[in-house]
Amino acid sequence: MSESKIDDLKAELAAVNAKLTALAQEKASTDGCEEVAGSWGDGNVPENASKMITRRVLKGHFGKVYACNWGGKENSATLASAAQDGKLILWDTLSTNKLDAIALKSSWVMTCALEQTKGGLAATGGLDNICTVTDISSQSKRTDQLADHDGYISCARFTGDGAGIITSSGDSTCKLWDISRKQVTTTFDYHTGDVMSISINPTDEHVFASGSCDTTVRVFDTRDPVKFSHMTRWAEAGGEDSCNHESDVNAVDFMSNGTCVASGSDDSTCKLWDIRAPGFIGLYKDEKIVTGITSIALSKQGRIVFAGYDDNKIIAWDTMTGGKLKDADHENRVSCVGVSSNGHALATGSWDMSLKIWS
Repeated sequence: MSESKIDDLKAELAAVNAKLTALAQEKASTDGCEEVAGSWGDGNVPENASKMITRRVLKGHFGKVYACNWGGKENSATLASAAQDGKLILWDTLSTNKLDAIALKSSWVMTCALEQTKGGLAATGGLDNICTVTDISSQSKRTDQLADHDGYISCARFTGDGAGIITSSGDSTCKLWDISRKQVTTTFDYHTGDVMSISINPTDEHVFASGSCDTTVRVFDTRDPVKFSHMTRWAEAGGEDSCNHESDVNAVDFMSNGTCVASGSDDSTCKLWDIRAPGFIGLYKDEKIVTGITSIALSKQGRIVFAGYDDNKIIAWDTMTGGKLKDADHENRVSCVGVSSNGHALATGSWDMSLKIWS
């Protein structure tokens, strides 16, 4: 091979390498929530990187958005949202197209959920005290109504196999349902105030966390419902004050490794709890923030906790340093936040009738 030919090949190889490097850098800058912390582990956030970037805006609701929930791994780009207009909308977040719009029997909806394995079921609940499960895979949209709570349905989450669902309610209880039989399997009545949020352990579908207006976070095991939660051990080890918020707990979210739970409260703080240890292991607050936290979500690796606030803001906290990484806002109260199952995007819903997809 001639020397000139070798030089041409070297130049071509250098050009390809440069192109690959540029593509890698572009991907790293836009690949989503997991890389938000990046090299900011020391808590020093570059001035030009203090804001989250809006990638998509989903508009189609004509009422306040109250809840959203991502699909599972097979439907990681699908997002469900429920609003005061009485509609449950399924979105393709990549194209912003509506995949489906389902009319609800009650417009006073407070929660929605997508089944995480096959994605064929959706659930909603609210002030009608009923959890409605809809078969979204069929044209007829067959529904099952699960009625046993004596108060509003604040949150609902499908169990891992999709055969069951756990609901929390203003009647201070959580219930595990057998969907096919439309019957309650187990009732958890250890809270003394409205239960506002639940989160199922992603590594063990039998374990779930709950947050309540009694200022506590509890973790239950459905295989041993008589036993108190990990909360009891926290209290015994460190005293009741070590494991409480100072006001209502509005949101909880399990870390992907199943060992930690994040909580958000009306006391303007987020806390991180390790279910293997007494008391909380992380506290995230700012003296300038005096509004309550409405919703919370952990990033895929657990390095970031995203919190939605009453004052229209979303703040990303570094769970290791306790510092603020990024912030963003809606035009009205933020009602729900959620990280996609693949960790590439953050969704937020608001009373401004819109949802936004961030990175």
